[in-house]
Amino acid sequence: MKAVKFGGTSMSTIESIERVKSIITSDRERRFVVVSAPGKADGYPKVTDMLIAVADKEPELRAEAFLPVMRRFEELCGGLLANKDYLRQDFEQIIEKLPTASADYIISRGEYLCAKLLAAVLGYDFVDACELIKFRDGVFDDDYTQSVCKLALSGYKRAVIPGFYGSDASGDIVTFTRGGSDVSGAIVARAVNASLYENFTDVDGFMTCDPRIAPHATIIDVLTYKELRELAYMGANVLHPDSIFPVRRANIPIHILNTFNPDSEGTKIVPTEAFLNGEYKRKNKRPITAIAGKKDFFSLHIDKSMMNAEVGFARRVLNCFEKLNIPIEHIPSGIDSMTVVFSAVDGKTANELVEAVQKEVNPDHISLSTDLALIAIVGHGMVSRPGTAARAISRLSNADINLRMIDQGASEINIILGVSNDDFERALKALNGEFEV
Repeated sequence: MKAVKFGGTSMSTIESIERVKSIITSDRERRFVVVSAPGKADGYPKVTDMLIAVADKEPELRAEAFLPVMRRFEELCGGLLANKDYLRQDFEQIIEKLPTASADYIISRGEYLCAKLLAAVLGYDFVDACELIKFRDGVFDDDYTQSVCKLALSGYKRAVIPGFYGSDASGDIVTFTRGGSDVSGAIVARAVNASLYENFTDVDGFMTCDPRIAPHATIIDVLTYKELRELAYMGANVLHPDSIFPVRRANIPIHILNTFNPDSEGTKIVPTEAFLNGEYKRKNKRPITAIAGKKDFFSLHIDKSMMNAEVGFARRVLNCFEKLNIPIEHIPSGIDSMTVVFSAVDGKTANELVEAVQKEVNPDHISLSTDLALIAIVGHGMVSRPGTAARAISRLSNADINLRMIDQGASEINIILGVSNDDFERALKALNGEFEV
């Protein structure tokens, strides 16, 4: 049995939804389907963006602002069902609630209406996500959700479920962050004990590098959970980074597929231990799996003689970050130096951080850099192939790119390189060229 998720582009037009129907009905194992709200199409923006605009209106203006959303779904119904007014009762209920509705409720209605429509197209049952996915104090409650979801879905042979939202103990709608339908699909896959979680989108899978920067990047056929986490964190956004946690607990593979290119083999994301034990093989024997990166990090560099002899020095520095609620990315260090890399903050917070660290540890020198880009070289193959870091450094040197930081993770599946923002694209292209074979 398979759980299947379709993204917004797949659900955006009459033609794409008909394609989705064909994909689902071509495999009887595809029994539980999760959908996003329709994406951009035919002059329309994304439905979720339309609904955000509705939520931002004054209460008395929301009903009028909702009309374009209603018309879009009416057009879809008219092209897919015999009854153009199939969702009329749902529209009326939504409009009635709009003046007092929460933003989460309003924004979630794209997935709700889309799932109801697809259920009718397929002849499947519709199951509202608010009955399945539970939040506590605004935070997803994994254990409770699993118990509720397993019990509720055990009564269905085939069902369509809206992604992106659930409900709290009061029954109020709570949404995930954008892209959260991937998480919903993974939750459903685990709850029904699926053999595979298929995630259909509008790309062929994960690439070895951003193809907009490195045109020769290729599709990765097999990726492990650990590699995915590293790449997703560094900006490879084919899949919501939190979506692997539900299926990883149950060792359920994820298959990224393209709704619009059925001949593509896609990317399989598999349990790390199963891959390391040889259950899955990659076609490409590159020493690395992929390269990804992001711009606009800050780095705080601290120098102090005999730093290593000061017990608690690092703790006191990091406590300054904690007090200012600044998450930390990397901490490369030496005997008398320490660098803390973190995501960009506003100028006021950055100044407060420098002042706090200066006061706390009285360094010999402290400096803040604000134009750092990080690049992750990721892959299990690096463990058995010596010289990967040397090749990367040499490649950047030959491309006249200054390396500002290097940090290797304890897991030995990633090397983090720091370059200036201005050198970011050239560095990605150079590194992908070095590790093409």
